[in-house]
Amino acid sequence: MIDHNGYLGVRSRSATVFDLDARLPGQVFKEGVEGSLFCEFDAVLTPKFWPALCAMARWHGDSHVELLVLEPDGDDFYRPEYRMYPALSLSVEADMDNYWAAIGHEPDGDILGSIAISANVVAVTGASGRWGCWGERDPEIAVFRGFPNVAARNEWCAQFGPFLEVSGALESYLPLTFAGQTVPDEYAAALTANYGPSGGSRP
Repeated sequence: MIDHNGYLGVRSRSATVFDLDARLPGQVFKEGVEGSLFCEFDAVLTPKFWPALCAMARWHGDSHVELLVLEPDGDDFYRPEYRMYPALSLSVEADMDNYWAAIGHEPDGDILGSIAISANVVAVTGASGRWGCWGERDPEIAVFRGFPNVAARNEWCAQFGPFLEVSGALESYLPLTFAGQTVPDEYAAALTANYGPSGGSRP
């Protein structure tokens, strides 16, 4: 598991890509959100998703994938409860089992302490700062940016999907998380403005 200095390093690098205080439907990326894609939050914290993250890292020459848990807070929850820092830095040469060993680690045998179970907001990126994945358990979605070109984006989707653009996420993923299975207009408008095509509007 990562030590204090490693944790601060991951947090610092994440802060160059993300606004760590922002939350969806607000803009969590500091720049470059063209071509954003969405998937279900839970998918990111499964072993089979590791190759998708490695592919994004490799596009930009990153040797490691770094994951930071923003909620629950490290100092308020993970440190006092489990004596661990809620972050990881894992080589792209690692495999799915290594990824699961990190996010599925149960401190003191307590499953509730594992990142896969307890994380509510996560930020994933690499040292290049040119790509990122942000996920939130409450709306049950994760958003990705940093595709080098349309061809790479489409190939990544076909290999690791399903992924949806903002309009698809509003139709398929998000209704299940709101009362009456209806996404509030204000939420939909904000998500579309922040992650949709330039000048986009709700479908």
